Amino acid sequence: LMQDELSSCSSKEPFALQVLGDSMAPEFPDKCMIIIEPADWCQSGMYVMVMLEGERWFRQYIKDEAGERLVAVNDLYPDIPLADLEWKPEGIIMQRNIRRKVKHYKY
Repeated sequence: LMQDELSSCSSKEPFALQVLGDSMAPEFPDKCMIIIEPADWCQSGMYVMVMLEGERWFRQYIKDEAGERLVAVNDLYPDIPLADLEWKPEGIIMQRNIRRKVKHYKY
């Protein structure tokens, strides 16, 4: 195997991140842990990690008659319309852990 093939295998492993801030609360409160499965696709309704204009965002992806956008669970944060922006999915949130209480997300 070439080195690129080896490194691409490990990049497909699920990984954990800690949520910072309240933009995704109450579903994903500040400091909770999330498990992300690397993916280069997403469907409407999924909680996702995306690269948007060079920055990573954790939001819910919505696609409907109003177009594609990233939505925060917390209504204090505005939607991000994706129409004219450069973005790509990087992962799908598969699990949340709040003080050892685990919730799985099935899509």
